[in-house]
Amino acid sequence: MMRLLLDTHILIWYLTEDARLSSTAMNLIDDPANEVFFSPISVWEIMLKHAAHPDNVSFTGKQFADLCIASGIAELNLNHKHVLAAERLQRDPLAKPHKDPFDRILLAQAKVEDLRFVSHDAMLPGYNEPCLLGV
Repeated sequence: MMRLLLDTHILIWYLTEDARLSSTAMNLIDDPANEVFFSPISVWEIMLKHAAHPDNVSFTGKQFADLCIASGIAELNLNHKHVLAAERLQRDPLAKPHKDPFDRILLAQAKVEDLRFVSHDAMLPGYNEPCLLGV
């Protein structure tokens, strides 16, 4: 059994049955032995992206959260420990700079809560965090 926190793009691909979602990610999410979570950070990210580019992000934050819940994905609460952990993430000094605050807090949440952070983002391995699960 694994406890998984899904990156926002993984959630979008899963909820929309996008072909970019790897079979590895699909199997992890669909495995009933695994606990799968979404973060309110992803809802906030979707809300902002929908407001800025409704043609690219077709659903609102509320619709996104509702879809996650309807799909059996549990919500992970956000607290100050997650925020504080984000500033302690170690990035390889040779890795390209990574400035996405959503990814940083999601990775920090996974680290604090002992979850595996499921992502396809090529920038994240630069953090060398054992909680990262690239798919």
